Amino acid sequence: MDYTATQSGFRQRKLQPNMRMGNSSMDGTDGSQLFEDTSGVAAGPQAGYSNQQAGLQAAGFSGQSLLSDPMSNLAMAYGSSLASQGREMVDKNLDRFIPISKLKYYFAVDTVYVGKKLGLLVFPYMHENWEVSYQQDTPVAPRFDVNAPDLYIPAMAFITYILVAGLALGTQNKFSPELLGVQASSALVWLIMEVLAVLLSLYLVTVNTDLTTIDLLAFSGYKYVGMIVGVVSGLLFGRPAYYLSLLWCCAAIFVFMIRTLRLKLLSEAAAAEGRQVRGSRNQLRMYLTMSIAGAQPLFMFWLTYHLIR
Repeated sequence: MDYTATQSGFRQRKLQPNMRMGNSSMDGTDGSQLFEDTSGVAAGPQAGYSNQQAGLQAAGFSGQSLLSDPMSNLAMAYGSSLASQGREMVDKNLDRFIPISKLKYYFAVDTVYVGKKLGLLVFPYMHENWEVSYQQDTPVAPRFDVNAPDLYIPAMAFITYILVAGLALGTQNKFSPELLGVQASSALVWLIMEVLAVLLSLYLVTVNTDLTTIDLLAFSGYKYVGMIVGVVSGLLFGRPAYYLSLLWCCAAIFVFMIRTLRLKLLSEAAAAEGRQVRGSRNQLRMYLTMSIAGAQPLFMFWLTYHLIR
């Protein structure tokens, strides 16, 4: 064996592992591989992608075919139609029980309105104009009219009352999550019973008014402002301060309810007859107004007297 053969054999044994990496080779005169062919490795991914794309096109799954397929477009249009119809049905059924569009009106408040309304609830004696403003037969938003009912103040006052009640129970070493839950649930139950009683009374007296259930809920929730003032005064200055402040707030909410509900309950009858309404029906409306206003101080005392010792 000569040197060339030995060198060829050596070269062949050295390059033999690299020959498995290539698909083709360039051979020398003696049949050995002189250079490694990397064209197959570089073209491998592109060739694989081309084969996959060709397979998808052959099976009919190209992007243009999906977009141009009338059955696919029809299915997408039908699905979007079903989704829109389902959304409208849910909104309609939800609005039947919870009028979302009306609730937005009762929460359309700002800082100026809240400040004026709180002042009106505590000092209603100097206020003269109690009529609600209208714009094209629609009441304006509460932030534009201090006489308009809202749900923001009743909701915040209810939550604050529960927190103040928990603080008062803590000063008496009676605080517990269970007792605080009982306090919140009892206040909510009394509020619901009050609104239901007023609705039943309006039905029995056959009063045609524009008062809604949400309006009654708002007017009944204003008393929590006076309750907070009474409890906080009692916690800071003792039981005499509680009685004095609660007495003031009870008188204020009584005047507020009389002047507000009087326009709501008597405006329909006065407009129907064109003169001052007299007789039994007018007396029933006045008694109903007085009863609703007089119930507010009773609830205020019933829900707060046990919090001050």
